[in-house]
Amino acid sequence: MGRSGCRRPRRDRFCQEQAVTRFRNNSDRLLEVTLQNEKVLAIAGSMVAYTGTIKFEKSILGGEGIFGALKRKVTNEGMQLMQTSGTGTVFFAQDAAEITVIALAGEKMTIESSSLLAYDTSLKTGTSFAGLRGAASGQGLFSTTVEGQGNIAVISRGNLIMLEVTPANPLRVDPDAFVGFKGNITQEFVFDVNWRTMVGQSSGESYQHKFTGQGVVFIQPAER
Repeated sequence: MGRSGCRRPRRDRFCQEQAVTRFRNNSDRLLEVTLQNEKVLAIAGSMVAYTGTIKFEKSILGGEGIFGALKRKVTNEGMQLMQTSGTGTVFFAQDAAEITVIALAGEKMTIESSSLLAYDTSLKTGTSFAGLRGAASGQGLFSTTVEGQGNIAVISRGNLIMLEVTPANPLRVDPDAFVGFKGNITQEFVFDVNWRTMVGQSSGESYQHKFTGQGVVFIQPAER
């Protein structure tokens, strides 16, 4: 079948056929990456097995540049990444989480750092300020941006869910369920009082993230 990431439609349902990829799902919780004298970045410690001649090295910048790395270091939010290179097949997993491969075709995606498992070195990464959403959810002040042509592997608690946002249909998301988004979307942090607040139960649902514009938002069917 070549190197298309759309081999397993159920788990790779967000990928695009025109994007050449080295990523595929071996199972719902196992990512398989085939390298031919190539490199890929992944969360440190996520390798569970490999075949061939593969080298693992610590990656300090992770493709986002010195200023992005410094911002994360100052706020103690640095991503621990490793560069995997060589020729062979590498298998990645993280805490038995569900894994979904997403192909980017010149697009930009914003994703919670804790949800990013692996990505092509062809992609440019950076940081975006999460503000009150990150502070309220405990996920940190910065989210990760991934941009360009290539593939990323996203982890989630349960199947990753894609919800469409249109000008006529804005979307509100619990910060704990939020994974990422892409498209021409504007984010807004809003406060809401619900029944849990009224009965004195602490819940992240008192704080919501509102998305308007045109694009898609990715969520998980569980809270952190």
